[in-house]
Formats: sequence, structure tokens, C-alpha cells
Amino acid sequence: MAQYVVLIYENESEYAKAAPEVYGQVMDAHNRFAEQVTERGGKIAGGNALQSTATATTIRGDVVTDGPFVETKEALGGFYLIEAEDLDQAIKIAKMVPAPYGGVEVRPVMVFPEG
Repeated sequence: MAQYVVLIYENESEYAKAAPEVYGQVMDAHNRFAEQVTERGGKIAGGNALQSTATATTIRGDVVTDGPFVETKEALGGFYLIEAEDLDQAIKIAKMVPAPYGGVEVRPVMVFPEG
């Protein structure tokens, strides 16, 4: 099986405006997603949620600054590392990732020859 990273991009400000129960609903949806991956023949090999972009530190060369490098409406909020038979299966799995305030991106993990 090949590995793919599913990057979750969402509008952070929408969570700040949402009712308190929304966060719980989204977490429940992520737990259901984990079960569905197995049902579809895939595997979650890792992943995590990230703290907000306000906690980011950007490094460019020798310059270190607080916060993200660019202003954007959607920021990387988390990721899953999945194993799937091929890109088509990875896309089917990624379509199930809860991202109510944005979307996801699927990227294959590079495989380097041993040697």
C-alpha cells in the first residue's frame, strides 16, 4: 500500500465564531472517519491536529518571526497519514475527512530508493 498525506485546511475564524458544541461534533466526526477508513480498506498510519496559526513561528533563512508567513483564509489545521491501494482510494478516503470550514488536499508521500 502507498502512503498519502491528507492535509486539512480550514478557516480558523469560523471555529472561533461557532457554538461550543460544534467542536465536539467535529471531533465525533473525526472519530467516525477513523472507523470508516478501515471499512474502506485503508489504514491511518498517523496524524494530528495543529494548534492555531497564532502559535506559529516562521523561519526564512536566518529570520525568525511570530505567526504564519502569509495571510490566508484557510490554514493548515491538521493532517492524516493514510495508507491506500492507490490515489483513487486515497481520494475516496479523503472525501470523508470532516472539514466543515474548508477542504482537504491529498499528496503522495515520496518514496526514495534504498541504497
